[in-house]
Amino acid sequence: MTNPMPVAEVARLGQAILAEVGTAVVGMRETLQIALATILAGGHVLFEDVPGTGKTLAARSLATALGLDFARLQCTPDLLPSDITGSSVWDPQRGDFSFRPGPVFTGLFLADEINRTAPKTQSALLEAMAERQVTVEGASRPLTLPFHVVATSNPVEYEGTYPLPEAQLDRFMVRLAVGYPTRQGESEVLARRIARQQEATPVSRVVDAATVLAMQAGVEAMPVDPDVIAYCVDLAAATRRHPSIEVGASPRGSQNLVLLARAVAALDGRDVVLPEDVKQVAVPVLSHRLTLTATAWASGRRPEVVVADLLASVPGPTTVRQS
Repeated sequence: MTNPMPVAEVARLGQAILAEVGTAVVGMRETLQIALATILAGGHVLFEDVPGTGKTLAARSLATALGLDFARLQCTPDLLPSDITGSSVWDPQRGDFSFRPGPVFTGLFLADEINRTAPKTQSALLEAMAERQVTVEGASRPLTLPFHVVATSNPVEYEGTYPLPEAQLDRFMVRLAVGYPTRQGESEVLARRIARQQEATPVSRVVDAATVLAMQAGVEAMPVDPDVIAYCVDLAAATRRHPSIEVGASPRGSQNLVLLARAVAALDGRDVVLPEDVKQVAVPVLSHRLTLTATAWASGRRPEVVVADLLASVPGPTTVRQS
């Protein structure tokens, strides 16, 4: 079992990782902080936005700074589940079949444009994301640890995309929108590209896989005040009663609220989880787990707005006891 890292050291290394990723990725500090906190909380990340906004670069840079083995798979409509998990191939020297691992056998697996492949292939990731193993031809094969999925997705209105199944969406701890950079940020992207005189954006390794596991153990060792837990439960329960929501967040949603809020607090150097930490992560944790009613959807209402309304209406704890 990995020894937990002190919270102060988790915060120091976390900020160093973000600083290194920031040398390649411009204008995404808050988004990257949530993505890093998700990995420290043991979760998976879904970046959703239009092509060309830096989603793939962010995922690759984060993997490099974390020192994790990295594999990227470009998702296409003809992709098969075995292209992800691997398959058995005939070995003429042995006169038998041998298993050839797929790209999912890595530390950080990037599924690029995941919603351009069919739901059957998307579902091949479910077992890997939930249980850190894959079952191929009746045999269960464990994945290396740490293992995390970072997927990029285009808006569903784009041609050639498939909606992610609800079970698949629920396995992602967060869905993050990158958005277009500011004018200043876009100018900086262009200036950096001209200055480095190459397309590649070098990022240095800050930690390694063993250190990431120690950081995750440090986050897992943090206590959470019962009032903060109750607040997370109340937020998730409120989604199930809201008139604009047909299907609300599952208990996995409230659990992920707690886990991610704890990781955010750790990156801030605190061993106390505050209600503000929960509010900071509520939209990326809950919005993709909600199914709006037909009336709300037709009127253009978005899940992110509904979650923001709930944050304003559900009372949180006024004091938090320090453990």
